[in-house]
Amino acid sequence: MVYTFDENNFEAEVLKSDIPVFVDFYADWCGPCKMMGPVISKLADAYEGKVKVGKINVDDNPEIAEQFNVMSIPNMVFFKNGQAVDRQIGASPQAALAKKFDAVLS
Repeated sequence: MVYTFDENNFEAEVLKSDIPVFVDFYADWCGPCKMMGPVISKLADAYEGKVKVGKINVDDNPEIAEQFNVMSIPNMVFFKNGQAVDRQIGASPQAALAKKFDAVLS
């Protein structure tokens, strides 16, 4: 399951989560962001219950994007214990992202 994060639920769902969270900062007009959609869905299914996977639209939530220094998209950030611990900027193959998921879990 891919969650949708916004300013109303970001703190509770991401920063206060008791499991690691993967956040895809994206925009509807972004071609590479659209390309990553199926990859992110597959990773969400593969890591269900271990990593919370979600998306946040930077156009609708500019304050959160600014807070985490999102200057270009797609920009994918891993959070653990309320802190950003890893980041992938730009499109990435599923296998490379899976390695990052595994590293965050170890």
